[in-house]
Amino acid sequence: MTTFAGMTGMPRTPASMCGVINLRGSVVPVMDMRLQFGMPKSERTVNTCIIIIEVTVDDNKTVLGAMADSVKEVMSLDPDQVDAPPKIGAKLRTDFIRGMGKQGDHFIIILDTDKVFSADELSVLQEVGTQLSGQHEQAA
Repeated sequence: MTTFAGMTGMPRTPASMCGVINLRGSVVPVMDMRLQFGMPKSERTVNTCIIIIEVTVDDNKTVLGAMADSVKEVMSLDPDQVDAPPKIGAKLRTDFIRGMGKQGDHFIIILDTDKVFSADELSVLQEVGTQLSGQHEQAA
């Protein structure tokens, strides 16, 4: 089942997992970042994109795609343009925020991608990738 630019949906995976894509011969799981952060699912548009990232949890590296609504710009920030993450309270989880960038009057949330996903979630993603890679190699 193809749902987005060659993405194949996968049954029995976390709700935030959209499916998998083929990236230069490797199976890469794709996560919907809106769902990962508890936001409502948005409609995919011409601006929707997949950002490839490498995440490390418990010394295990996983390459995955992070589906985003759009990418407006790629920028570099100097250290003096980045503040510590905000203190929001004990009940709200903010450990995945590395810092708050400032550019003019705008704030930019800088994510710590290694903390956005739990070890359990990454374990499921690695398992799916490994199984599909093995099936791909057998078919070749």
